[in-house]
Amino acid sequence: MSYEHRSVWVMLVLAVTGYGVYVGLVLSRVGSQPLPNVDYVPAMLWTICGAIVASIIAHMFLMHPDKREKRDRRDLEIDRFGEFIGHGVLVAGALAALLLAMVQAEHFWIANVIYLAFAVSAIVASIAKLVAYRSGMPW
Repeated sequence: MSYEHRSVWVMLVLAVTGYGVYVGLVLSRVGSQPLPNVDYVPAMLWTICGAIVASIIAHMFLMHPDKREKRDRRDLEIDRFGEFIGHGVLVAGALAALLLAMVQAEHFWIANVIYLAFAVSAIVASIAKLVAYRSGMPW
């Protein structure tokens, strides 16, 4: 398994775990108050920063000096394909957040739609890349 392939697995696990932890933290704070009144900002910031730090640490372990490989054309094409798929999901999420802003929804909903779009984008892009690594490019 190449470095790029292992990196995709790391990103998938971190995207799922990070967003899952965030949802768990927010839902644990709900209690009897309405969901938009929950203080979501610290949980969002901590999970985003935690995922970034975890990604850096995981990639440091993946880049062991004995296992350095150059990206080949296949890795580049798979990365481009996965990012193309993921960006489509991200654009859809951005449009949803824009619509929420236009109807003057609460900040809670706008921020959470944006965070969800980033998480789903990373998950979908990672899955598309893993499928391409396993079964080849669709063209």
